[in-house]
Amino acid sequence: MRKFLAVSTLFLTSVAAALAHHAFGGEFDANRPVLLRGKIIKVEWVNPHSWVHVEVIKPSGGTEVWMIEGGSPNSLLRRGVTRDSVKVGTEVIVDGYQSRDHTQLRANGRNITLTNGTKLFLGSSGPGAPPPDAKPIEEMTPQVKK
Repeated sequence: MRKFLAVSTLFLTSVAAALAHHAFGGEFDANRPVLLRGKIIKVEWVNPHSWVHVEVIKPSGGTEVWMIEGGSPNSLLRRGVTRDSVKVGTEVIVDGYQSRDHTQLRANGRNITLTNGTKLFLGSSGPGAPPPDAKPIEEMTPQVKK
């Protein structure tokens, strides 16, 4: 019986940790939408999450680099997003949700919009993610420069 309880506890603990890792709410803040305009300076097409690094011009005139998390390369490919869709040097608008650690310039990217109007869905799914029709509130995101 002790062995059964020990194995059960270990199993349930590992399942909880896995769910927490894959839960949107574990890392990103649904109450902190971001809307960023900038240029892609780096793309990491890696598992388990892709990353798009975007250089944003701050309202003060300086720049900052945001790391935007997307789905896995495989999930992005199934949605029609390829390496060629998000090339370095491309001007984009990103909407998503900031990391719970507000000191980091990281966000879960929901959509990237290209200058030709093409919108690419990057993710924002999983437990705790805002509904698909949720929109970032521009007033809450001073990083946007028009």
